[in-house]
Amino acid sequence: MLKQRTLKTLIRASGVGLHSGVKVNMAMRPAAPNTGIVFRRVDLDPVVDLRATALAVGDTRMCSCLEQQSAQGNIRVGTIEHLMSAFAGLGIDNAFVDLDAAELPILDGSASPFVFLIQSAGIEEQPVAKRFIRIKRSIEVREADRAGDKWARFEPYEGFKLTFSIIFNHPAIDRTGQEVSFDFAEHSYTREVARARTFGFMQEVEWLRENGLAQGGGLDNAVVLDEYRVLNSDGLRYADEFVKHKVLDAIGDLYLLGHPLLASFTAHKSGHALNNALARELLANPDAWEYVSFEDQAQMPHAVARWMAQRAFQ
Repeated sequence: MLKQRTLKTLIRASGVGLHSGVKVNMAMRPAAPNTGIVFRRVDLDPVVDLRATALAVGDTRMCSCLEQQSAQGNIRVGTIEHLMSAFAGLGIDNAFVDLDAAELPILDGSASPFVFLIQSAGIEEQPVAKRFIRIKRSIEVREADRAGDKWARFEPYEGFKLTFSIIFNHPAIDRTGQEVSFDFAEHSYTREVARARTFGFMQEVEWLRENGLAQGGGLDNAVVLDEYRVLNSDGLRYADEFVKHKVLDAIGDLYLLGHPLLASFTAHKSGHALNNALARELLANPDAWEYVSFEDQAQMPHAVARWMAQRAFQ
């Protein structure tokens, strides 16, 4: 049986929120089978739980933010996509994430520190079958913009692969790869995606901060560009780091469907808003997908078996 996974032990970290600039303390804890990923605002009395689901995303400006109305007002947990990406990459089905602020710590701007924390806590298999969402037919969403079309699509595939392309009118990005294809059965998430950092442009900083965003951003947690070049003294971690970070974000955004996907995801110029729109469109079309589990591992599709074997060595 292909089993669900959680953490073995509690592990803590602290840092600043990318957009709030506020210091936040975080603890990740094991959770029972079929719990899913649950964020907990432990700074509130009573504590408020926000389940990580696509339908709970209420703000997609520069991040994915869960929102929930309660007696205490509109409760938020923002910038969840990097941790969700790490959970997806390492196959964590169930965990509690305790926070004393409204945003996760950005750490170095990638998913790599979260991968390190999860691996340090240890991963424990649980005696319940892992459930996948299998795509049965194509689902697509589009958003027109001034330069052309942004779109994202699911198609049937007996594994999980992502193909992403970007277009930025910037010399530093033009010199890097602007399209990448990543198949979990063929590649290592921890080595080839997890280290890709978020990126931003100096000319946008003033507008972002006037709108309450990027208050905690800097060269230690983002790739920063001026009009011509990358300003970070250590340069890029991958030759195609920009588009790989978009893949990293998409993995996290799509894991808000609550289960790993058996699907091909293809997107052009997509971001948090369009990723979430695709997830919602899928949920609105129950004939386009189904839940599957593999009680007998011999019945797993070949790509899924290779994906699980690949993950064991990450």
